[in-house]
Amino acid sequence: MSRGFSRRGQAFLPKLFFRKMASASGPPAELQFPFLQDEETAAVLRESKTLVVLRGLPGSGKSSLGRAILERYGDGARLVSADAYKITPGARGAFPEEYRRLDEELAGYCRRGVAVLVLDDTHHERERLEQLFDVADRYQYQVVLAEPRTAWRLDCNQLREKSQWALPVEELRKLKPALERDWLPLYFGWFLSKRSSESLRKAGQAFLDELSIHKAFRKELRHFVSGDEPKDKVDLAAYFVKRPPGVLHCTTKFCDYGRAAGADEYAQQDVVKQAYARAFSLTISALFVTPRTAGARVELSDRELPLWPADVDRLTPAEALPRGSRAHVTLGCAGGVEPVQTGIDLLELVRQEKVGPPAEEVGELGRGRLVAYGNGRWLLRLAKKMEVRAIFTGYYGRGQAVPTQGPRKGGAFRSCTVL
Repeated sequence: MSRGFSRRGQAFLPKLFFRKMASASGPPAELQFPFLQDEETAAVLRESKTLVVLRGLPGSGKSSLGRAILERYGDGARLVSADAYKITPGARGAFPEEYRRLDEELAGYCRRGVAVLVLDDTHHERERLEQLFDVADRYQYQVVLAEPRTAWRLDCNQLREKSQWALPVEELRKLKPALERDWLPLYFGWFLSKRSSESLRKAGQAFLDELSIHKAFRKELRHFVSGDEPKDKVDLAAYFVKRPPGVLHCTTKFCDYGRAAGADEYAQQDVVKQAYARAFSLTISALFVTPRTAGARVELSDRELPLWPADVDRLTPAEALPRGSRAHVTLGCAGGVEPVQTGIDLLELVRQEKVGPPAEEVGELGRGRLVAYGNGRWLLRLAKKMEVRAIFTGYYGRGQAVPTQGPRKGGAFRSCTVL
């Protein structure tokens, strides 16, 4: 799957807002990023694994931004810089050995599970960015793209004076076009912290274990077993063979790297720019299972709804359900089923709640009331809703299965499939 740049109508993701200082005593405008200034965001990043990829021309302020991140996160952060390897900006092909050692350093920190990894380079080449996104997938890191907000960041004459490399203006101008275009992700969404992902995954596993032995469920096993399999039991954890890796997420907008309808318009919205790389607290109101998918229903608040596209809560063009009806976290898919089906399955449950036939409460499980919707579809209404913490960012990887690695093995719903 090829990935591409999107032309900027104006500065937007991954470039965050360039704002004037709120006061003369406040931090410099170029350092007013959520991950530096917002306490909630910093707290969530400390319990996550995040690769911050700095992009920009030489002299634009990347190194200063990287040092500020190191100072903010202390022992929980590490900086990998092309400057430390004496790599001249824009000449990647001339430094194969240096990049090999840089990548080894990056991989070493990934294997250790460093919470905030900062990579400082120009990052103007598509091929190089794709390599880094593959690394993030392999080690189950979420990605945040960030560019300096300095006033001179695209002024080649000033950059020549400020950069330690003193590249000719002509060379800087050759690099500039690629950095004037933004990289749109495969999709935007809320990416749960490592701790919240583990909590939700365990809750999902407990739901499957309890559901599989419930007498009402056992009467409908035919929806989960084939003709030649025993009809008396089913291992739901094994049934949902396609499961997300460490970073669970709730998708907002599918962008297909800018090719999807409305992708540019979505990314250009002020609310999206302001939310990028910022922490949110999502509410999980229910867990659900169908013969195709297992997921968690997300109840969006007034803070999150503005980030939700207006055209995704419908099963047919003429049938719109309440905004946010499709919001979910995929926990697993049956063999041969794509993750997009999870949202469709949830919409079908919501439609049935709205127009009937009425679902039937069949009893209690450990966390709430079990509801049967028929045809092998079940929902657990949580007696106590779960709050999970997440970062709003993009998924920039290939969206394909990759071998994953991490500092620990084991855990419920563990898999190597990127969903």
